[in-house]
Amino acid sequence: MAKITCSRCNQLIDSQAITCPYCRTEHKAFGHPGMTLHRAKGKSYLCESCTYHSDDTCTFPKRPLAKECTLYENLEERKQNIYDNLQTSRNNSSLKNFKIFNILKYWLQNNSTITLILLLLLISFLVVVYM
Repeated sequence: MAKITCSRCNQLIDSQAITCPYCRTEHKAFGHPGMTLHRAKGKSYLCESCTYHSDDTCTFPKRPLAKECTLYENLEERKQNIYDNLQTSRNNSSLKNFKIFNILKYWLQNNSTITLILLLLLISFLVVVYM
């Protein structure tokens, strides 16, 4: 079981817990275990570091002074994930970058029967030639 720290009492609790067993702070919105309720720490607001606030797509009525939100997404974490994905895609092997290999792979996947027959004919031909 994964553990998280309660935002109010700083006790370790189960990540699927709806409320903190120590201080009864709600951690899941509307009592649903799949809806995480994000809370601001201290006197700050969630909107200051939210992706949706920065790109002006947030429709939350308490914006920009929200202390609790179910849609919160940390802007810095999102930027880091995008950067990591770009680095990973740049480090892929050079064969994947050639279009001819992608075309060949696509053709082989869609024409596997013809490929199998041609391969069997080639093997048969090689057996006849070398015997």
